[in-house]
Amino acid sequence: MAALENKIDFAVILTVKNANPNGDPLNGNRPRTDYDGHGEISDVCLKRKVRNRLLDGGHAIFVQSDDYKIDTMPSLKARAESEDVGLGKDAFNDKKTSKEETAKRACEKWFDVRAFGQLFAFAKSKGKDKEEDGDGISIPIRGPVSIQSAFSVEPVSITSIQITKSVSGEGDGKKKSSDTMGMKHRVDHGIYVFYGSINPQLAERTGFSEEDAEVLKTVLPKLYENDASTARPEGSMAVKKVFWWKHNCKSGQYSSAKVHASVAVAPDGSHELSDLGKLKHEIIEGF
Repeated sequence: MAALENKIDFAVILTVKNANPNGDPLNGNRPRTDYDGHGEISDVCLKRKVRNRLLDGGHAIFVQSDDYKIDTMPSLKARAESEDVGLGKDAFNDKKTSKEETAKRACEKWFDVRAFGQLFAFAKSKGKDKEEDGDGISIPIRGPVSIQSAFSVEPVSITSIQITKSVSGEGDGKKKSSDTMGMKHRVDHGIYVFYGSINPQLAERTGFSEEDAEVLKTVLPKLYENDASTARPEGSMAVKKVFWWKHNCKSGQYSSAKVHASVAVAPDGSHELSDLGKLKHEIIEGF
């Protein structure tokens, strides 16, 4: 595959209506907000959506969530060391395989590793499920694709409702137990924006190619397709627009900060783009 020769910047506008785009587990799973009341979706959450859509498209993904994985591996270590779906145990034995060779093979095998990078940090093992004293193996891979957290254009309104279950999870059934009560939270309406970039210098190290960049471009408009849940009912979240800038060189015609700042998004989801001269943009409609 052709190596990535041009820096790429992108921006995505999301719409949220009566959904919890990213619950905060340290705050009763309320939608994340900053201190000014603007809604937030973490970069980790957004990368999970990208990985899931890539899985939908048949791409090999290393970091699979438990509720979306397509193999039976119980952990990342098991997946990495599997002879069937991973690299095999010898790949993580520095006496048999160099760290550089293992990193190269991992990037070739898994799309998300060569895109986002990965830290393979595993303890040494002796026998079945027995760890031995001493250092394990640590193989850091820095990926070329960076994605920022998404923030709402203006402060969001959060509605919280009390819910009950019709049956008790515990007890003898003679009376309702405390676990029948709960809370659900939602953002009534919000326009969120996030930004990202692809670095060609780092792409050379992981093998992230022009073809991989095109795959990512086709995935971004579909982030919330096949992603329905009780917190995000079907159609409650959607990508409105994707902006894609492909520079004419590796270092970029402008800094990512200047490119990202060229997009002005209004509370109703409309947008204006500042002129960046010879750097042209592509606008892709949400799916």
